[in-house]
Amino acid sequence: MNTRRVLLFVGAGVASLSALPAWAKRRHAPEAGATPSGDEGGPGASTAVVSSPAETPIGPVDTVATHAIVIDFNTGAVLLTKDPDTPSPPSSLTKLMTIYITFQQLKEGKLRLGQTFLISEHAWHMGGSRMFVQVGTNVTIEDLIRGIFVDSGNDAAVALAEGIGGTEDNFATMMNAAAAKLGMTHSHFLNASGWPADGHFMSVRDIATLSEHIIRDFPEYYHYAGEQSFAYNKINQMNRNPLVTAGLGDGLKTGHTEEGGYSLAGTTERNYRRVIVVLNGLPSWDSRVTESKRLMDWAFNSFQDVQLFAAGAQVTQAPVWLGEAPMVGLTVPQPAVVTMPMGWQNTVKVAVDYPAPIPAPITAGQVIGQINVTGPGIPSGQAATGAQLVAMTDVRRLGLPGRALARLRHFITGA
Repeated sequence: MNTRRVLLFVGAGVASLSALPAWAKRRHAPEAGATPSGDEGGPGASTAVVSSPAETPIGPVDTVATHAIVIDFNTGAVLLTKDPDTPSPPSSLTKLMTIYITFQQLKEGKLRLGQTFLISEHAWHMGGSRMFVQVGTNVTIEDLIRGIFVDSGNDAAVALAEGIGGTEDNFATMMNAAAAKLGMTHSHFLNASGWPADGHFMSVRDIATLSEHIIRDFPEYYHYAGEQSFAYNKINQMNRNPLVTAGLGDGLKTGHTEEGGYSLAGTTERNYRRVIVVLNGLPSWDSRVTESKRLMDWAFNSFQDVQLFAAGAQVTQAPVWLGEAPMVGLTVPQPAVVTMPMGWQNTVKVAVDYPAPIPAPITAGQVIGQINVTGPGIPSGQAATGAQLVAMTDVRRLGLPGRALARLRHFITGA
């Protein structure tokens, strides 16, 4: 048995993306303050910093961020990286893990949005950006979630940590366990807020992974990330995420510490396509605004999501060995979508690989081979570049006389 490669087409021949899974088509409501661990300051004079190149599939792109990653949410394609796996102080981006665990417990029914947590003196005493909770009061989980997303409240993060874990130290253990399950290999948590601590770190790739899970796993709660403002204790605060306040994004979080600089995990959706940008080590508030918008626009303008095949459509036919049918149709169980650079039509090759002939019996849905997409500028990391091909129908094995005749025919003709 040999592996057969069938070149389906080069360049032209694929329509632009027209259909995506339901989760990819979901729309969310559009979204509209330097402390040791808060967000975090405000606009001011930009620091003069020389840009250096980040790597992309289509050539280097300069950015002043020390660490950066841009991914396509629909396919997982990595569009840009700059030192993405080096651990660094994550400041308030830490709170994304606090949010993830909170959302997970809500989804599992262990918590309710209207449930309240008692505010401890430790939570009330937190400095930096705050929601301004009062010690000894009871605050709903829903308000604490808003206090994190909109206000970047260190007090809100500690209140959730203590309410869920009993102590913030116990909650940090939960954070590290969740990170391990998500494959976040360059992160370690010591607290729920991102308050500076030796040994507390995240990489921007891990932050992107966590951001993706928050969006994908908890669509019923994700809308909190895009709220323009939140009023609590008679204090109204605007969302600190510049993409949200400008109406250019629907999440996720910003941060700032003296050691780590300014940071952002931002995301938005345009025409059913979502992009996630994570930046850390930015020199100023202004650069966080300009770089996040510039790289978001670059990602949308430089790449596009293309549907190669619709779910259930026949991609090709493969020969069958010793089967009651000589051929079997091959399909994809989910839409085969791949992120490609603009102008891909002139350079991309799409081929299918499968063992030939395929020995019977064959069961409908059985994995037979895969689709491979090659060409300059194809981003790495996306599942669609190796989309599985499955059999469309069952093919039973021939009976003994039929198998004998087939073997004889193969011996004589080679067919």
